[in-house]
Amino acid sequence: MKPSITTTRRSFLQTIGLGAAALGLSAPAHAAEKVIPGFEKTAADANTSKGWKPVSDRKIRVGIAGYGYCRFGAGFGFQDHPNVQVVAVTDLIAERCDGLAKACRCSKTYPSLEEMVKDDTIEAIFVATDAPSHARHCIEVLKHGKHVATAVPAVFGSLDNAEPLLEAVKSSGKKYMMFETSYFHTDLHAMRQIYKAGGLGKLVYAEGEYYHYMNGPLPSYKDWRVGLPPQFYPTHSNAYYVGVTGRSFTEVSCMGMPSAVKHLQAANNRYKNPFGTEIALFRTSEGGMARMAVSWDTPGAGGEMGRIRGQRGTFYDKYVGFEKKLPSLERPPLPPGVQPGGHGGSHGQLMNEFVTAILQDRKPLVDIVAALNLSVAGIVAHQSALKDGELLKIPQYKL
Repeated sequence: MKPSITTTRRSFLQTIGLGAAALGLSAPAHAAEKVIPGFEKTAADANTSKGWKPVSDRKIRVGIAGYGYCRFGAGFGFQDHPNVQVVAVTDLIAERCDGLAKACRCSKTYPSLEEMVKDDTIEAIFVATDAPSHARHCIEVLKHGKHVATAVPAVFGSLDNAEPLLEAVKSSGKKYMMFETSYFHTDLHAMRQIYKAGGLGKLVYAEGEYYHYMNGPLPSYKDWRVGLPPQFYPTHSNAYYVGVTGRSFTEVSCMGMPSAVKHLQAANNRYKNPFGTEIALFRTSEGGMARMAVSWDTPGAGGEMGRIRGQRGTFYDKYVGFEKKLPSLERPPLPPGVQPGGHGGSHGQLMNEFVTAILQDRKPLVDIVAALNLSVAGIVAHQSALKDGELLKIPQYKL
C-alpha cells in the first residue's frame, strides 16, 4: 500500500493564511475592528515547544524598522525570543514608532532606518518597511555590517536592485533572510521534507495560487499597493516550487486579464498596470513546469495554496508515492514564549530560523538566492503579460 500523509481540508485552510494578510496587512489599530483574515494568531499548544533545545545562551541585539498598516515589525515575535534583545526600533511616523517600541518592549527609537543602522550596538535588523524600499533598505543594513531579515518581496517592480542586493550580501559576509510565510505552512513544509527525502523525485508540475480580492486600494506608504501588478507580489505562490525544491524558474510565459476594478486599470495607477489577475507558466530548472497564479479581482475564498506532482510522488493535501520511509513532517519546535503567530503559524518559525542561523553561523532557509528566485520571476512574468505572453528568460542567481 502506498503511504498517505494526510492534512484535513479544515486544517489546511486554517494553515494557508487566508485573505488580505499575505500582502503584509496587520491587525487593525482599533480592537473593535475585525481582524483581517490571515492574521488570526495560531495558538501555541503542548507540542509547540516540545523538544526545543537552545543552541546558544547569547542574545542577539536586534533593531526593527517599520510599523505601518501591516504592523509586521512586531508581528514575528523577535521581542519574545530568548536569544534576542530588541534594542532599537524605527518608523518614519512618530506615533507608529512609539507604538512599535511599546509592542517590542523597547525604549530606544530612531527617526529613520538610515539613522538606526549607524548604531554599532545593533547586530541585526528586521526590515518591515514598504515593499518598494526593501532592497534599498537591506543594502543599507548590509553596508553597515549587520545581518538583515526582510518582509517580502526581496526586490520590487524592477530587476535593477537584484544584482546590487546579491553583491551586498556577498561582500558583507552577513546573513540575509526573506520572511516568505508560505515556507512554513504545514503543507509546504511537508512537501519540502518529502522532496529532500527523495519521496517526490523531480517535480514534473507544480501549482501555486495566491488569491486576494482587492476591490479598492488598500492603505499603504505612498500608496504603493494601489494598482499593484499581481506578479510584483509573487512570492507566496512561487514558494510552492522554489520553497519545496530550493531550485529556480528559468523562463516564463504569462497571461494577464484586464480588470473591472477601478484602481487596477492602467489609467488609474502609477504602474500603468491593466491587470487584476496574472497567470504565469514557468519552466523550472529541473525541466518541469509550474503554473503560478496571483489575482486581486476574483471574489471568494482567498489565500495561498499549492499542489505538486513528481516522478516519485504527489502532494495534493496528502502524500501519495513510492517512498515508504518518510522523515518527520512536523515543523521545528519553537522556543518557549515564542508564539506561532499569523499566516498559519509561520511567523514564529521564520523569526526563529533567522535567529538560529545567526547563532549557528549557517545559511538561513530563505537566503538571498531563494529570495531573488522567488521575487524576480514575478517581475519578468509581468513583463511577459504586457507582451501578451511572450516567452522570456529569467535571470539566474548564485552565491
